[in-house]
Amino acid sequence: MTKLIIAAAVLAAIWLLWRRGRRGAGMTVTEARATLDLPADADEAAIRAAHRRLIARVHPDAGGNAALAARINAARDVLLRELPKELK
Repeated sequence: MTKLIIAAAVLAAIWLLWRRGRRGAGMTVTEARATLDLPADADEAAIRAAHRRLIARVHPDAGGNAALAARINAARDVLLRELPKELK
């Protein structure tokens, strides 16, 4: 019985971690545009170019901040996910 309880606890912990990772940063499209300094009509190429420009400055390997790099990555992901298919 103890093994069953431990297995259930481990599975519950894995499930909670998985759900937390899927939620993302909760950034809105407006916040993402402001983070990457992009207009509302930016296409995929503009989003990727802005991301590359900013991430080169703030990446931890270049002496930057990991939290800021994560925010820039999240902004890129939000904008690419919300991009209309005709602009991809």
